[in-house]
Amino acid sequence: MSFAWKAAGITYNRYLAIAARVVRRSLKEGPRLQAERRGEMDLRFAKWQNGKQGENKNLGDANASAMAEHAAETK
Repeated sequence: MSFAWKAAGITYNRYLAIAARVVRRSLKEGPRLQAERRGEMDLRFAKWQNGKQGENKNLGDANASAMAEHAAETK
């Protein structure tokens, strides 16, 4: 038995994010605004080298810049 999200080629976490976004958008105006605020995330990460933590970076910003760098390299 195959799951639809696997057949679509996405991860389970991405599937859940899409489903949550659809549910939030289907709500009436008041509850929708509250649900959208709860759905916002700010993920951060830091690289560790030689036992020391590097600078904390926003995951979304880091992904966007990495994708832009990759796109520039492939041209």
